[in-house]
Amino acid sequence: MKTNLLAIFSFAALLFTSCDSTTDGLGVSLTSSMDNLSISTDTFPVYTKSIAADSVLSRNTTGYLGKVRDPETGGYVTGNFMTQFHVQENYRFPSADSITSKINGKIVADSCEIRLYYKNFYGDSLSTMKLTVYGLDKPMSEAAKYYSNFDPFTAGFILQDAYKVDKVYTLADMNLSQTTLNSGDHVDNIRISLDKPFQDKQGVAYNNYGTYIMQQYYAHPEYFANSLAFANHVCPGFYFQNAGGLGSLAYVYLSQINIFFRYLSNGTEHVGSSSFSGTEEVLQTTNLQNDKSTIQKLVSQTNCSYIKASAGIFTEITLPAEEIMKGHENDSINSAKLQLRRINDSMTGNYSFDIPNTLLLLPKDSLYSFFENKQIADYKTSFLSTYNSKNNGYSFDNIGNIILQMIKNKKSGNYSADWNKVVLIPVTALYYTNQSTNILMSVVHDMSLSSTRLEGGNNPQRISVIYSHFK
Repeated sequence: MKTNLLAIFSFAALLFTSCDSTTDGLGVSLTSSMDNLSISTDTFPVYTKSIAADSVLSRNTTGYLGKVRDPETGGYVTGNFMTQFHVQENYRFPSADSITSKINGKIVADSCEIRLYYKNFYGDSLSTMKLTVYGLDKPMSEAAKYYSNFDPFTAGFILQDAYKVDKVYTLADMNLSQTTLNSGDHVDNIRISLDKPFQDKQGVAYNNYGTYIMQQYYAHPEYFANSLAFANHVCPGFYFQNAGGLGSLAYVYLSQINIFFRYLSNGTEHVGSSSFSGTEEVLQTTNLQNDKSTIQKLVSQTNCSYIKASAGIFTEITLPAEEIMKGHENDSINSAKLQLRRINDSMTGNYSFDIPNTLLLLPKDSLYSFFENKQIADYKTSFLSTYNSKNNGYSFDNIGNIILQMIKNKKSGNYSADWNKVVLIPVTALYYTNQSTNILMSVVHDMSLSSTRLEGGNNPQRISVIYSHFK
């Protein structure tokens, strides 16, 4: 009976807390004389500070390409990315005897290209940019953990004589008519021709990269049995590197190799194509470079804290766990609410960074293992909060369990120097819908450009706690 009543009163306490920030009198209004339930409230100072992120685990399905200037710091942010390509299981080209695209009796591709499709970007779509595409010498490993500071050159993925193609582009493709750009069928993309001659590891030369892929297929169709075989034997992948220009950063959601050829069907010649895409089924990693000196200037500020993506700055929070539990060792924590408000930017304009949409709060000593182990927020020791424009900030409505876990670890001797610290990290939370219910599927680092300042630093924030116990 007492357990059920305690649950009811606990819910009521949470309800009152969410409706009214004033907690005076809760002990009287919610106390049942029958069960002698006692409810009390308190608030405690919480101190925050900025910490440099250095690098983050890069496991996104979006590739970031370009170079921009951070309007807040004046520093540069550069994005490059590397991807493999997916092949459908037991993929089939048309039969060899039906192909009419031939040179000296050998099957060839008429042309080959890579398309980098993007829906979003930061900056000016008319900025002239340059990229270089490098063919990888070996595929990425499923077992490896690639961080945003990963350098494929020093890691031996790109050899000195690697196949490479340069491309000058603007995100707004001025070669297309306005009618084409405005049509419902058009999807913004960067087109890179792979018609440059290619030479494989055995020294065999091909007139273009598509010819290489096609001839590999007809010689070794088993290499196209699945994506792993394709990456190991045919195409390890490509690295797309910013090679010049300033002003735009494209958020590439799909990379696609397209091969064009001619073939006969029912006595009629047709133009055919085959595509291999960089999708979520294969590995992709983004290399991001921030100006460390400008990042450090923000970190050194003590009157606030920062959240800055991508791979820029996190906010560290010291929770007064021992103070919260002092004198309440036998109490239950019904609610421990932490609100963090933004400091509105003085700078406005079309090129200011977005406000981070979703923040993850987790113990500092889980900063790397959480993402490496592909964990999701469990609302016990890790919590998600989305930006609330009405409150101009982020709310974590009940982090009481993490406080209890901190105390438990401290008593057991199983704790680190950061035992009472948590970190706020900008993330992307992916959900799937099951019978109208959104179910959290994954949490990954947000690699897009976003930034905000939070109240805090030397100006402590407050955590509000509601306790209850039976007399």
